[in-house]
Amino acid sequence: MEINADLHIHSRFSGATSSNMRIATIAEQAPLKGLHLVGTGDALHPAWLEEIRSLEEVEEGIFLAGGTRFILTLEVEDARRVHHFIILPSLSAAEELRERFGKYSVDIEKDGRPHLTLKGEEIADLVNDVGGLVGPSHAFVPWTSIYKEYDSLRECYGSAKIAFLELGLSADTELADTIAELQDVTFLSNSDAHSPWPNKLGREFNRFKLSEVSFTEIKRALLRQKGNRVVLNVGFDPRLGKYHRTACIKCYTHYELEEASKLKWRCIQCGGRIKKGVRDRIREIATWDKPHHPEHRPPYLRIAPLAEIIAQALKVSNVYSSRVQNLWRNLVVAFGSEIRVLVDVDTEEIAKVGGEAIAELIRRFRVQDFEIIEGGGGKYGEIIFAKQTKKRKAAKNQLSLDNW
Repeated sequence: MEINADLHIHSRFSGATSSNMRIATIAEQAPLKGLHLVGTGDALHPAWLEEIRSLEEVEEGIFLAGGTRFILTLEVEDARRVHHFIILPSLSAAEELRERFGKYSVDIEKDGRPHLTLKGEEIADLVNDVGGLVGPSHAFVPWTSIYKEYDSLRECYGSAKIAFLELGLSADTELADTIAELQDVTFLSNSDAHSPWPNKLGREFNRFKLSEVSFTEIKRALLRQKGNRVVLNVGFDPRLGKYHRTACIKCYTHYELEEASKLKWRCIQCGGRIKKGVRDRIREIATWDKPHHPEHRPPYLRIAPLAEIIAQALKVSNVYSSRVQNLWRNLVVAFGSEIRVLVDVDTEEIAKVGGEAIAELIRRFRVQDFEIIEGGGGKYGEIIFAKQTKKRKAAKNQLSLDNW
């Protein structure tokens, strides 16, 4: 069987997270996006853990709410502000890890993403001790990632075992597979959602090949055992990520790396701090100029939130407007999920529900007939559909989940 899973999200108990990040709301939104499995996030927070405990456990480490399955996940910050993503096999493992981490944290009872006075290697060892899985979160972002602080996995994790690396919104396999040490590492593409709405939840996800939906089967997929594996990574075009380009964090002016260095990382426009982008950081540590994809690496499908495409078609700036949200829901209800609308459903059928303007932009999205204003400095990139369409590519080049 194959399932779509977004494993990294946060509950309302993490900082800067929507109060709507409740299990019932997430469970309702996930299937509309096309997700079968969602990470709980924040699985060590006592109040959130109690809510999870009230759910039915349908398989080993898998909990059911409103038809959506959840697996226990969390994120922690280490002593050097590097974030680590963790997947756990059971509630008892969560309780044990909370007790162990509690000795090294002053906010584990308060914050869904606790801060620990531990090194990455120590965190990984403790997670492995309770039977969990661990790897770096959003590995390339310039604030709280492994490659912001270190030049290699070993510098952070030492001899401790990691099960995966999370790409983050500003990187994809084309960028990450220029680094030799990642050739044997399984990549995850997750949303890191702080809101349950369709432009956040599931904006990146993974397609797993499993025998059944359980922790053990997910573990085997990440370790590529017994035929289980990740068969597709789905996510942003990295140019849309808010830290893709080196840029000022106040006015978002973009800079080439050499120019930023000469300016001593201060923006010539406004005096703000210039932050090194994911593209440039990867170039610094890359082994090769072009990607070397290992045999096990699945395709990476670049998508964009459907709500943003609808907003452009309607010529409105707010993706949360009632017009955008109502049309989004009408399309998703009509065709089953956002992913099907984006990549699979005939655009003539889409036009019957959403109108010709939306159908045309989806048609052009599928053949990559658009331009991108690249993100950087904390500002997301934008897709721009120019008035004049380019010559359409052959149908065989169109996006389709069914092709993989």
